[in-house]
Amino acid sequence: MPAVAQCSDVGNDSVPMHRASSISVAHIPRACQVHVVTIESLRPADWTPMKLHRLAAMSMAATLALGLTACSSGGSTTPTDSASASTAPTATAGYQAEHAGGTVTLLAKGAGGTLDPKVNYTLQYWQLFQATYDGLTGFKKVNGEDSFTVVPDLAESIPEATNGGKTYVFPLRKGIKFSDGTDVTVDDVVASFQRIFKVSSPTAGGFYAGIVGADLCLTTPATCTLDGGVVADKTANTVTINLIAPDPEFLYKLSVPHAAINPKSAPVTDAGNAPIPTTGPYMFKSYDPNTSLVMVRNPNFTEWSTDAQPKGYPDEIDYKFGLTVEASVTAVENGQANWLYDPPPADRLAEIGTKYAPQVHVEPLTAYWYAPMNVNIPPFNNLQARQAVNWAVDRNSIVQLLGGPKLAAPVCTLLPPGFPGHVDDCQYTNPAGTTWQGPDLAKAKQLVLDSGTAGQSVAIVVTDDEVNKAVGEYMQSVLNSIGYKATVKAISNNIQFTYIQNSNNKVQISVTQWYQDYPAASDFLNVLLGCASFTPGSDSSINMSGYCDKTIQAQMDDALTTEQTSMDDANVKWAAIDKALMTASPQAPLITPQLVNFLSAGTGNYQFSKQFYMLVDQLWVK
Repeated sequence: MPAVAQCSDVGNDSVPMHRASSISVAHIPRACQVHVVTIESLRPADWTPMKLHRLAAMSMAATLALGLTACSSGGSTTPTDSASASTAPTATAGYQAEHAGGTVTLLAKGAGGTLDPKVNYTLQYWQLFQATYDGLTGFKKVNGEDSFTVVPDLAESIPEATNGGKTYVFPLRKGIKFSDGTDVTVDDVVASFQRIFKVSSPTAGGFYAGIVGADLCLTTPATCTLDGGVVADKTANTVTINLIAPDPEFLYKLSVPHAAINPKSAPVTDAGNAPIPTTGPYMFKSYDPNTSLVMVRNPNFTEWSTDAQPKGYPDEIDYKFGLTVEASVTAVENGQANWLYDPPPADRLAEIGTKYAPQVHVEPLTAYWYAPMNVNIPPFNNLQARQAVNWAVDRNSIVQLLGGPKLAAPVCTLLPPGFPGHVDDCQYTNPAGTTWQGPDLAKAKQLVLDSGTAGQSVAIVVTDDEVNKAVGEYMQSVLNSIGYKATVKAISNNIQFTYIQNSNNKVQISVTQWYQDYPAASDFLNVLLGCASFTPGSDSSINMSGYCDKTIQAQMDDALTTEQTSMDDANVKWAAIDKALMTASPQAPLITPQLVNFLSAGTGNYQFSKQFYMLVDQLWVK
C-alpha cells in the first residue's frame, strides 16, 4: 500500500471541523413507522468487566420499551431545487397562530463555543443558526426526507449552472432586512463570501476552495477579495459565483451556516460571544457561555419562503448551560425545561421510556463514533499498531455502552449504512464476513508485538460526560489487553473537540463523532481524511489523524471529478476509497448512532430535520 506522507508537507488551508452532536443506530427501513424500541443488555460472552460509571443498568437484562415513531434515514444524494409521535399537539398544515408565543427553554451541560456562524461547526449551534441566519440557498425546513432538499432562500430562485457548470447567477430577493434594520444587499453577499476566508472558517479550504480567487484568499486571508469569483451587479440585483471547475455538491455547500449572509460590517475576525445581525425569524439577544444564550424574535423579519425560512412559534428561546445531565432530565420531567441537548444517562432510560414514553423521540442518524489515531507520533505512526486497534475493539461492547442494539449498531466502514457510497465490508472481524461479528484479540496482540510498540504509553482523550468516559475506559481496557499502558484523559466538552484537532497537543488517540454536513460520501472521506483537511498546529484541523496518502487523495480527487457526470459511478469509487482507508486504519470506526430527543409534556409540534435535527423554532409551548 502507498506510504503515508508526512503531514508537515500539507499546506495550511482552512478545512472543515465537525458537527458534534448529542448522542448517539442502526439504519432502519425507509418510510416512517410506529414501532416499539427495546433496549436490553447484549453483553458479549468474552467481554471483560470494567468501570462503567452510572451504566450499571447496561449490565443487567433490563428491558426498556419506548413507544415512538422513528423516521428513516437517507435522502437525496444530489441537490435538488425545488413527527414523531407525541401526546402534545402537532401542526397539520400552515402556520397556526394560536400556538405562537411563550418561551422555549433548552438545556445543555455546556455551551457550544463561538456564536459566529462562519466559524462555529457544532450541531448544537447549527440547530440555532437554521432559525437565525440564511444563505442564498437553504435546506427545506420540514420534517423527514425532504429536509435534504435545497431550496432558494435569500436568492429568488436557484439558477441553472452555465459556463460548463462553473457559473451561477443568483437573483437576490428585495426587501429583506437584517435584524439591525439595514437592508440585505449584493454587497453584503460579496463581503460574506470574502469573510469565510478572512475569519478562517473551518470549511474555507474544504467547501469553498473551488471559487475563483479562493487560492489567494487561503494564502492571504486578510486581503481576500475573491476577485472574479463572487461578483455583484447592483443594477440587476444579482450575484454571480464563478468556480474553477464544476461542483455537483456546490448547492449543498451554499446551504450550510458557513455560507450565511452577514452584514458587510461584520467583523473580519471571529465574532466570539458578540451576536452578528441575523436575517431569520430570530436574533440573539445575549450570550454568556458560562450561563445562557437568549434568542428573541427578529423585529425586521417577514416570511418570504415557508420552505426556506418559516415563521417561528415561541417569542423567546432560552438556552441554559451548567446543569448536570441528571438534573436536566429531571427538569424536563418536571416541566421546568422543554428539552435537553445532552444524551440522557443510561440509568435514566428505563424511567424515561416507561413513565414518559410519549415524550421520547428516537431518530436514526447518518453519523458515526470513531477513534482517530495520530499517524505521525508513536505508537500509531505504525500501520500494524493501528490495525491492531481495529482488530481488538469489540464494537458490541460499545453498542452496549450507548444503550443497546436499538440505540447503536457496530460499524466496520467510514461511510455509515444507508449513506451514498456505503458498501457492507468488514476487514477486521472474527469470524470473517461483510458485517461486524466480533474482535480478534490474539491477532491484535500479535500485531502489537510485530510492530515493536508493545509496552508504550497511550492516552485516550475523551469528553468528560458519563457516556464518553465509559467508552474511553473501555478503550483503555482494550489497549491494555493488547500490550499498551493506557490511560484516559477526560476533558470538558467545551474544549475537547478543538483540543484533539491541534497537532501541537500530540494526541495519540481519541474518541469523537462525525455527523454529516450534507448527504455525500466526500463529506466523510475527503473531509475527515483528505490531505487538505490537516492544518498543523490548528484548532480547526478535522483530519485529527494527520493522515495524508497522496495516492488515495488522487483517488478522492478523481471521485469528485466523476461526480460531475455520474453520482452513481462516483459512489462506486468512494466505496473503494472507503475500503482502502480502512486498510490504512487511520481511524477505528466504532458505532453508528441514533438520537434520543426527550421533551417535556405539552411541548408540541416536534419536527425533525435530517439536516438540522429538531427544529427548535417550530416547537409549541402554547
